[in-house]
Amino acid sequence: MSQNIILTTGIYDLIKDHIRRKKATPTEEEILKLQLKNAQQVTRKNLPEGIVTIDARVTVKNLDTDQEEIYTFVAPDKAKKRNNTESILTKMGLALVGCKVGDIINWAFEDEEKKLEILKVERLD
Repeated sequence: MSQNIILTTGIYDLIKDHIRRKKATPTEEEILKLQLKNAQQVTRKNLPEGIVTIDARVTVKNLDTDQEEIYTFVAPDKAKKRNNTESILTKMGLALVGCKVGDIINWAFEDEEKKLEILKVERLD
């Protein structure tokens, strides 16, 4: 992924801590470190619309299968299966966080790489 991402300072610190605790695979760690190095940090109030962040419902299209999926990303301690919410630190969350509507992301999931397009981002707060 070559585009620079936009993160709130809180999410930036959350991802740095995730890497420091060795929770990411070596490949993810390499990509995340590069993304953080080039990331634009903003306050939550100054985060532009259409950016994937915590408390957002995100519609993505898998460009390989043409299927659309919706994810609701929340803080790690708020993620609950019964509420259909996912931590921003899941593989999908890390792949999309900081990206914007229209971005196309290539990301390795388990044993396959997926090509995803962000179609819609709705803030829940």
